[in-house]
Amino acid sequence: MPHPAPVPTSAEVRSATRATYVAFTAAGFVFATWISRIPQMKAQLGLDPSALGLVLLIGAAGSVAGLLVAGPVVARFGPRRTVAVMALVLGAGMLTLACGYRTGVLPVVVGLFVFGFGQGGWDVAMNMQGAAVEQHGGRALLSRFHASYSVGTVAGGLVGAATIAIRLPMAAHLALVGVITAAVIPFSVRGFLPHQPASQAAATPMRAWRERRTLLIGVFILAFAFAEGTGNDWISVALVDDYQATPATGALGVAVFLAAMTLSRWAGPLLIGRYGRVRVLRLLAVVSLAGVALFAAELSTPLALAGALLWGVGVSLGFPVGLSAAADDPAMAAARVSVCSSIAYAAFLAGPSLIGFLGHEVTVVRAVAAVAPLLAVAVALAGVIHPQRIQQAADRAPAGTPEPKYQKETHS
Repeated sequence: MPHPAPVPTSAEVRSATRATYVAFTAAGFVFATWISRIPQMKAQLGLDPSALGLVLLIGAAGSVAGLLVAGPVVARFGPRRTVAVMALVLGAGMLTLACGYRTGVLPVVVGLFVFGFGQGGWDVAMNMQGAAVEQHGGRALLSRFHASYSVGTVAGGLVGAATIAIRLPMAAHLALVGVITAAVIPFSVRGFLPHQPASQAAATPMRAWRERRTLLIGVFILAFAFAEGTGNDWISVALVDDYQATPATGALGVAVFLAAMTLSRWAGPLLIGRYGRVRVLRLLAVVSLAGVALFAAELSTPLALAGALLWGVGVSLGFPVGLSAAADDPAMAAARVSVCSSIAYAAFLAGPSLIGFLGHEVTVVRAVAAVAPLLAVAVALAGVIHPQRIQQAADRAPAGTPEPKYQKETHS
C-alpha cells in the first residue's frame, strides 16, 4: 500500500503557483508563434484553403494523440517531467517546421504532428498541476492559469507580427522559439509540486472512460470549447462578410471577444469562491447564449460587438472549471483530465469545419447560432461539476489538514 503523499508547505505551493503560470503563459506564446506564421507557410507551399485545412488537421490529430497518451504518463511520472519532455518534443516539432517548410508539405505535416503531440501532452500535464495547486492552495485558480495562457497568446501574436514587420525569416523565428522553449521550460517547471505516483487502476484512462460523471463533464466542456472555438474562428469573418464591416472592425470584434474572456477568467476565482461552481457556470452559459443570439440577430455592428463581449464573458470559465471538476479526486485526476480534454478537443477539430459548411449554406452569422443548442446543454449539465467530496483523500490526509475551500461549496 503506497505511503500518503507529504502535504506541501505554503512556500512550495507558492513556488508551484509561479511555475504553473509560467507553463501556461509559455504554452500560449508558443502556440501563437506558430499560428502567426501560418499565412506565410500557406503561401510558400502554394496551398488552397481546403489543402491548408487538411494540413492543419494533422496538427490537431497530433494534439489528440498527445492528450490520450498524457493521462497514464502524467499519473506515473508526474506533471513536471511530462511538461519538460513535451517541451522538448514541441521544440523538435518547431525545428522540423522551421527546417522543412521550404522543402515541401511532408516535412510540414511531420513537424505539425510532432508539435501537436507535444502541445497536447503539455496541456494535460499543466492542467493537472494547476488542479493540484488549487487543491493544496484552497482557491479555484485554474481559470487564472487559463487567463495567463490567453496573455501568452497575445504576446506571441504581437511578437509574431513584429518579426514579420522586420522581415525576420519564418525559419529563424520558429527555430529560435523552439530552441528557447526546449531549453527554458524544463528548468522553469522545477517548482512544480512533488509527484506521488497513482495506483495502476487510477493511471488507466479506460476506467475514466466508463464513468458517467467524467463523460458528462467532458460533454459540458465540449459545449464551451465549441462556443469558444467558434468565436475565435468566425467572429471576424461574420462581421466582414455579413455585417459589411471593415477588416479593422472584424479584428476589433475578435479582440473584444478575447479580452472579455481573459478578464473574466481572471475574475473567475472570486466569483466561484462566493457563489460556487454550478451557479456561476450556469449563469455564464446563459450570458453566452444571450451574446450569441445578439451577434446572430444581424441588428447592427455595435450590437454585434456587444454580443461578442457577452459571448466572451460567458464562455470564459467553462473549460478551466470543467477540468477542475474532473480533477476533484487526485488519485484519478490524470486519467479524468485526459478523457475530458480529449472529448473537448473534438469540438476544436469539428467546430470550424461545421460552421464553415453551415455558413456556405445560410451565411456565417446565422451559422454561429449552432452554438446555442450546445450552450443550452451546458446549462442542463452544470450540476455535474458540483465539487466531489473525496472520502479516500480525507482518509489519507494527516489529521488537522484543512480541505480545499472550493471542495466545500454547497451552491447549486
